[in-house]
Amino acid sequence: MRVLEKAPAKINLSLDVVGRRSDGFHEVRMVMTTIDLADRVECVGLRENTIRVTTTAPYVPEDDRNLAYQAAQLIKDRYGIDAGVSLFIQKRIPVAAGLAGGSSDAAAAIRALNRLWNIGMSYEEMLDAAKKIGSDVAFCIKGGTALATGRGEKISALPSLPPCWVVLVTPDISVSTAKVYKEWDRYPAVRPDVDGMIEAIRRQDFTDICDLLGNALETVTMKKVAEISKIKNHMKRIGAEGILMSGSGPTVFALTQHESRKQRLLNGMRGYCSQVSAVRLSHPVEPLPKSE
Repeated sequence: MRVLEKAPAKINLSLDVVGRRSDGFHEVRMVMTTIDLADRVECVGLRENTIRVTTTAPYVPEDDRNLAYQAAQLIKDRYGIDAGVSLFIQKRIPVAAGLAGGSSDAAAAIRALNRLWNIGMSYEEMLDAAKKIGSDVAFCIKGGTALATGRGEKISALPSLPPCWVVLVTPDISVSTAKVYKEWDRYPAVRPDVDGMIEAIRRQDFTDICDLLGNALETVTMKKVAEISKIKNHMKRIGAEGILMSGSGPTVFALTQHESRKQRLLNGMRGYCSQVSAVRLSHPVEPLPKSE
């Protein structure tokens, strides 16, 4: 049997780091939304009791360092699955780019294995498994637009954003999330207005959403990746309504509701980076019903 799942990327509309927790993680408040840029995860059952992971992207680990592999191992252990699985990940999301590609692959693996092995996990059970793997995996189980708190694992759904284009620009450099948070500990950055962003989304006020975009990690990553500020400045000159770095970076995104401005951003930014694309927002993944 073969099961396919999409693994959508996410962008951060507002990311506030509240401080370091006693468990070593950071307390965060983030508003995130998924976009129509997605990996594809294919799960095929194996008779032998093993986990195999292959991907189309270089430098992505195919062993137990891979979050999708960890998801499969967790599900096998938790539900006593005496069978194996082959996970093939077709990568489209840039790696180590602040778009949660690895986390979304893990979430897609959880959803796919729930179906492949007919486990009957509820959304809450999938969410609990996701929390054990990584901070962004819980959000990626369902996606859509949501507030994430704690270390990112506590999810509260929000209304979808007004329709718009998302133009993504990813410099040819990877960023370590752990190193960025370590730098934040030394140089605490700006505090975005997360509550203001939530209210703007509820009012469907696109102008305020763009004005309230904020990321406490942005200035930290900018110190290491000079291209980020150059990209943001060029996007601003072209006329993007809202511009922000996503996650720990280095991807920068621009929001616009105008088709012509989207095209100008695409044309203008392709001279800066090889990885430039325009996508729409994506809908939440519907939680699978629990089997009787």
